[in-house]
Amino acid sequence: MSGWWVQVAYNTSPAYLVSWIFWVLFSITLHELAHGWAALYEGDQTPRELNRMTANPLVQMGSTSLIVFFVIGIAWGMMPVNPSRFRHRRLGEAIVAFAGPLVNLILAFLTLTILGAVIAFGPESSGNWLRSIQTFLLVGGFLNMILFFLNLLPIPPLDGSRILAACSLRIRHYYNQPKTVMIGFIAMLAIFYLGLADFIFSRSMQWAGAYAGTVARLLGAEMPS
Repeated sequence: MSGWWVQVAYNTSPAYLVSWIFWVLFSITLHELAHGWAALYEGDQTPRELNRMTANPLVQMGSTSLIVFFVIGIAWGMMPVNPSRFRHRRLGEAIVAFAGPLVNLILAFLTLTILGAVIAFGPESSGNWLRSIQTFLLVGGFLNMILFFLNLLPIPPLDGSRILAACSLRIRHYYNQPKTVMIGFIAMLAIFYLGLADFIFSRSMQWAGAYAGTVARLLGAEMPS
């Protein structure tokens, strides 16, 4: 056994642990709020009626999700909406579903662009504080990339399945079958136990580092070859 994720993250660095906790809570909360904002735009007041338009992670993620996060380091959220109220109907469903991953993509872009600037313009001898800032930004970047890619997988209840269901009545009918819920649950387990999650994790880290390095080079930093 590799140990409890908190210990593993702390052994990597205390800054990594703090960054992971912050970005998981912040990114998932903002992801769910994006669904809520999009639903309000579409004319559905359900998120506001249920008092879900709040930045409180306990509201957006729920106690079960936070307990799972404490145990294994991953979590999820949920934003209740009523698609029958959407002014654009099926298009509205796709818009609301995509809003969450889109916010994660924007967060990844912003944090990694700032990371590139920090690499380019940070002082050469700055001690641990600059490395902690870089760790914070890097974790924010690759974690939001992970959330973006994972949520676009066409597996219920992930956002990718809702987008596909909005595009095709045949796919919607399939997703509405009771057996599909069980298939989706098994598929989610397979993602983590068969290595797809690890692949997305490692690729996201590579792409995050490569993008930040590219930004730093464009800003004039001399990067090691």
